[in-house]
Amino acid sequence: MNTGTFLTKAARFNPSKIALVDSGMTLRYDEMNARSAAFAAGLRRRGYAAGDRVVLFMPNRADYIVALFALFKGGLVAVPANAKLHTSELGFIAGHCGARGVVCSRKSRAVVEEALAGMSGIDLIDTDSEGADSFQAIVDDGLDHRAEDAEVAPDDLAWIFYTSGTTGRPKGAMLTHRNLCAMTMNALADVCDFQPEDVVLHVAPLSHGSGLYALPSIARGATNLIYAGGSFDAADVLATIARERVTILAFVAPTMIHMLLETNPALKVPTLRRVPYGGAPIDPGLAEAAMARFGPIFAQLYGQGESPMTISALRPRDHHGRVLFSAGTVRTDVEVRLVDESGQPVVDGAEGEICVRGDVVMRGYWNDAAADAKALKDGWLHTGDVGRFEDGYLYLLSRMNDVIISGGSNIYPREIEDVLMLHPAVREVCVFGEPDGKWGESVTAAVVASGPVAAEDLQEFCRQHIASFKKPKRIAFVEFLPKNAYGKIVRREVKASLSGG
Repeated sequence: MNTGTFLTKAARFNPSKIALVDSGMTLRYDEMNARSAAFAAGLRRRGYAAGDRVVLFMPNRADYIVALFALFKGGLVAVPANAKLHTSELGFIAGHCGARGVVCSRKSRAVVEEALAGMSGIDLIDTDSEGADSFQAIVDDGLDHRAEDAEVAPDDLAWIFYTSGTTGRPKGAMLTHRNLCAMTMNALADVCDFQPEDVVLHVAPLSHGSGLYALPSIARGATNLIYAGGSFDAADVLATIARERVTILAFVAPTMIHMLLETNPALKVPTLRRVPYGGAPIDPGLAEAAMARFGPIFAQLYGQGESPMTISALRPRDHHGRVLFSAGTVRTDVEVRLVDESGQPVVDGAEGEICVRGDVVMRGYWNDAAADAKALKDGWLHTGDVGRFEDGYLYLLSRMNDVIISGGSNIYPREIEDVLMLHPAVREVCVFGEPDGKWGESVTAAVVASGPVAAEDLQEFCRQHIASFKKPKRIAFVEFLPKNAYGKIVRREVKASLSGG
């Protein structure tokens, strides 16, 4: 089934229901469906064909979701990219996926223009301009040429999810219509039973989990509010929940729960009935305090871009005692097994790499056969995470690829190390995560300097080359970095010496 059909059916069932609201637009379901279908038709009239990739690079707004469903409807491939990415990062994604177009806003246009400098054949589609190639012009051009949702095969591409890897270069997880439909059904079954009467507030980037959770919300005909505040402001978010009678806060990171808990404790939000969260483990004390204030409304999920939002879930009724340290139980429509270094299943209670099988697992990585061979073996996705089962609950023990999770975002040490090594005063570097009470983890870099340099200079150097949220919060200058017999830096020893763990 074409994933865009979720919107088609919702519009047919309840056309006058409000579908999308942001600071500049309110759309009923029939209006949203017509606008998405017109944008898809307008792209076809400009020569876009099934399978063409279109990057979505803009802050959260209603037209983001309109464009996302238009690409599904037209049989095109959405490539959502975090609007905070550096120009070099966006340029790599656009070039690597062979993008036909980039949809942006006035706010993000300058970054896109710089990122695409020197590239040819990529359209820039501005949602805020009025030119012939603007988003609105394409919609207007397609209004009289709307067609039925494109016929797609279940394994046709729908979304390329770029997730950085230990090599420092992002990898594009290919998500099919089958994957997104399976994820949607799993979300409805295990995390949140979205209903037409729900009011869903999106505060996290639509390029990530919140955008994925727009699918079950739209499928059930709920009202979707796009948070207009830009960066997360806990006081404003709480005020919005109270004013708009929000029932579901769609996918947040634990750090956001922490901010909400610390803000305006006298404010009541009785309409709020479900808060899906993930991206990092939650501190049990934080979970208990949040439930004491807001009620048993939290549902944790564990997944990857390669298995979108779907591996295991800790349901609201499981938020108690020791299982708060777990990632919950395996989701309804997936299988999970743990394997040793040779790929053989481990005995119950033993530690092993978490492997996943099911319709939610990606088709593979875009143009990366080597990464495919490492991640997909005999029908199983090898996550790179180490876990253990206890009484049916999955406990995450470590991350084989040393990923740092800060504020719900994945940050990969190698990417930052590669940037720091470009600085003439850096001889060696090792990056790792340290516990952070607010963000989950923060980035620390241990640097062996070859000349005089200040920590602030290195942080600014990073900011010029990668997204600001990835730059090290702390830089520790050391005389040497411990290495093994093969000359490789031993990250765990660096971390232990500088942070005590």
